Amino acid sequence: MLEDVERWLNTRSWSVGDRPLKKLIAAKRAANSTVSVVLPALNEEETVGEIVAVIRRELMTKKVPLVDEIVVIDSGSTDRTSEVAAEAGARVVHRDEILPRIPAVPGKGEVLWRSLLVTSGDIVAFVDADLKEFSADFVSGIVGPLLTDPDVDLVKAMYDRPLNLPGDPTSGRTAAGQGGRVTELMARPILNMHWPQLAGFVQPLGGEYAARRSLLEQLPFPVGYGVELGMLVDALHLVGLDALAQVDVGVRKHRHQDGQALGRMAAAIYRTAQLRLARGHMVRPRITQFERVETGFAPRTHSVDTEERPPMAEIEEYAERKAA
Repeated sequence: MLEDVERWLNTRSWSVGDRPLKKLIAAKRAANSTVSVVLPALNEEETVGEIVAVIRRELMTKKVPLVDEIVVIDSGSTDRTSEVAAEAGARVVHRDEILPRIPAVPGKGEVLWRSLLVTSGDIVAFVDADLKEFSADFVSGIVGPLLTDPDVDLVKAMYDRPLNLPGDPTSGRTAAGQGGRVTELMARPILNMHWPQLAGFVQPLGGEYAARRSLLEQLPFPVGYGVELGMLVDALHLVGLDALAQVDVGVRKHRHQDGQALGRMAAAIYRTAQLRLARGHMVRPRITQFERVETGFAPRTHSVDTEERPPMAEIEEYAERKAA
């Protein structure tokens, strides 16, 4: 198995510089492919506008027509996320307006699943809306192999994730490579133990990845934080390791979650893996955490996302839209 991972790393791990934009544009035209970029967003007014602006300025011009549409899916923001995104040039769609027949539930995976109904690209790229100092390389990097290599179906971005250190937030003190805490403490051990073929992915939980629509519409989508791990595992079983790839795009800077939020994320990821290991006993689990109050520690119990959406190809509205 180690030999398989090493072979995969040598043949399916690249750098964004390996595919210049001219090469990507030529490949896109030759294949007559279209590219959609989706930003799932919840209260990201501080960062979403700059991400949209960079993509439009660098990848949606006559000279560089790499991206055909950019869609921000607002999952219930209470700030100016929608207004900022629209002003920057994105098409903004509210989560609850998509497939109203099925009531929406909170969660990132829910938004990504619904985005397939309001985008049209042959290739769909997902980009988190909280990225700082955003580079267009995040998009060109992950769509590149899909445009130039017909055998590749899904591409994850890999990058350094510095962790902001405690203290003065303006000091800029960071710890290199320490930002992926849930990855290192939960996802990586699970993948190495149960799906060792996927051990070569540097950022298995990263929110920046692209895939062919033909693959995405066949995958179930965990509605919450387990979506990235679930998608990776399901894609492995559906199309095989050699159809998966990763591209180095540099450094990813974003806001970090507190410890309790990370605990909930880890629980969702564990449950996503558990469901894929054994599909029985579909109990909706909960995680209890503790918060200090005047009288001591008070328990706070949260539901762990276990619901999943079926492959989009099974949804009647999607089939009708595709046929049209």
